[in-house]
Amino acid sequence: MPKSKRDRPVTLSKTKKKGKVQKEVVVNAIRDAVEKYEFVYVFVYENMRNLKFKEFKERLKASSRFFLGSNKVMQVALGRSVSDELRPGLHKVSKLLRGNSGLCFTSLPKEEMERLFNEYEDHDYARTGSTATETVELKEGPLDQFTHEMEPFLRKQGMPVKLNKGVVELVSDYVVCEAGKPLSPEASRILRLLGIRMATFKLHLICRWSAEDFEVYREALEESDVESM
Repeated sequence: MPKSKRDRPVTLSKTKKKGKVQKEVVVNAIRDAVEKYEFVYVFVYENMRNLKFKEFKERLKASSRFFLGSNKVMQVALGRSVSDELRPGLHKVSKLLRGNSGLCFTSLPKEEMERLFNEYEDHDYARTGSTATETVELKEGPLDQFTHEMEPFLRKQGMPVKLNKGVVELVSDYVVCEAGKPLSPEASRILRLLGIRMATFKLHLICRWSAEDFEVYREALEESDVESM
């Protein structure tokens, strides 16, 4: 029986070479974008939702290009100091690439970009480990929103429930989650069943660069991992 291709060993040198090539591709693409577009923005995101972000990028596909990935690779592409920056002032952009951040290159007017980013948000169900934005407590009594088939599943999530004449009933008050505390896997599942969306996917502009000027919209929350100038 022939061996599966998946079973063939891959040397570390090959994987390292592939990773290096991919980084070079990203660096070159970013440098090309600097020449092509008028503005460079750094943005950060909260509660990333890949599908929604893809939809947001599609809206701007004709006029803009986005990059997400290793902050250090993006910093190298732009230049991390005055001595190696691609264009004057781009090292300032590098300093603000940290945490959950990305780059947006565009030729759209700054007023339009500010409006698009400020207005955009999408509500979704919170995932395990997310911080609860409110306390959710269910009171003792019938839970009419659930069918009797759901009773075993609800019990597995830790809810004190029973069937009473075919109706799911909570035998005592139950706190699903508390505001400010991380959501457990069980809490995130119950909130989804209840239709309660606690996560908001948002994009925030950090700074804007052009050949003429540099503008900071908001300070990053962490210390920079780029050398100070």
